[in-house]
Amino acid sequence: MSFRAQLRERARGLGARIVLPEGTDLRVQAAAEIIRREKIGEPILLGESGIVPSRHPALSRVADLLRRRRPERVRDGVHALDLAADPIRLGAGLVALGEADGCLAGAVTPTADVIRAALWAIGTDARGLLSSAFYLGLPDGRVITFTDCAVVVDPDPDELAAIAVAAANDRRRLAGDEPVVAFLSYSTQGSAAGPAVDKVRDALERFRALAPGVAADGELQVDAALVPEVARRKAPGSVVAGAANVLVFPNLDAGNIGYKLVERLAGATATGPVFQGLSRPMSDLSRGATADDIVDSAAIAALQAQTR
Repeated sequence: MSFRAQLRERARGLGARIVLPEGTDLRVQAAAEIIRREKIGEPILLGESGIVPSRHPALSRVADLLRRRRPERVRDGVHALDLAADPIRLGAGLVALGEADGCLAGAVTPTADVIRAALWAIGTDARGLLSSAFYLGLPDGRVITFTDCAVVVDPDPDELAAIAVAAANDRRRLAGDEPVVAFLSYSTQGSAAGPAVDKVRDALERFRALAPGVAADGELQVDAALVPEVARRKAPGSVVAGAANVLVFPNLDAGNIGYKLVERLAGATATGPVFQGLSRPMSDLSRGATADDIVDSAAIAALQAQTR
């Protein structure tokens, strides 16, 4: 069974309420029907084919929430209602208020607008950092988490550790196995030196303090992290080297390039981006997303919501 099929199977029957704010889009409408038919969740469609945002019964409560969270950005009560009537902000607000379990947007909306709505209405968890991950299903059946590939441009050691903690937590929810975390670099355990290597080493130490029960190692080159034969030569004795299933990239350039290379050249299936670090689930959709991609993201949101 593919990773995507596993996601749907594990989400089925949880009854998660998933807001789809871009209900005017045909792909979103088709996805809502699949979500409902396959019992992956209960879609809440906003737009012409669903609930009109300006008439939603929770509109005034979302307006109050937005005004309370960002008073400097709201002129008055009328302005708050106008802001809340935006489908993306309304969807995020419904999640924040507990009226929905997750929100998916981005099929017709720029990522930056989705992130702004999520941060305004929902906010981050205790670590205070929004990041992302992709799940790459490889032809040999393995599923590897790639993080961060879409949000944090140049994380410092504390941010890199927070990204890794969020990815490890979601790994359990979404893949159903234990995370094995590799902090990637151009160096493997002292084979090279420099500020970039130092950053990765510092991030590993911070991660170990935050998540002492999670297997983690670094700095590791990607071949040492994934290939047992290489790991035995480059990092003998490491419990992570050769067995990693969570790859933590040192910056956004490396992460974004890395996942796309694996997707396009290795025939992997990329699922994501999955937002990490929010206090409640909301995720971005690619503007090229298919209806099936949206259904997969709904399954992810349902699983993320299960433990909250």
